[in-house]
Amino acid sequence: MNFASFDALPAWAEVISLVTHMGAGILLGILYFRGLWWSVRRFSHSDRLVATLALMIGRFVLLGGLMTLASLEGALPLLVLALGVLAARSVVMRRVREVTP
Repeated sequence: MNFASFDALPAWAEVISLVTHMGAGILLGILYFRGLWWSVRRFSHSDRLVATLALMIGRFVLLGGLMTLASLEGALPLLVLALGVLAARSVVMRRVREVTP
């Protein structure tokens, strides 16, 4: 598999690519951590264990797959994607603390 090098892009394309990776990381983080919160609630009520486990595996596959694709473009896109995931984590966890007693 041959991917275009991130370093071979012009400066404006690098900026657009990094902004896109940050947005994708934020969206991925929101989906991942909201799904995690939903899974925890489902585990505590113990309904449909198989569906909850399938959701957990799906979250891991989605996160791992997108991070793998970002890593094929280089270290900087991977780090920006991971930064977006961490930023979304803090937002989701703050909202979860507000909702739960």
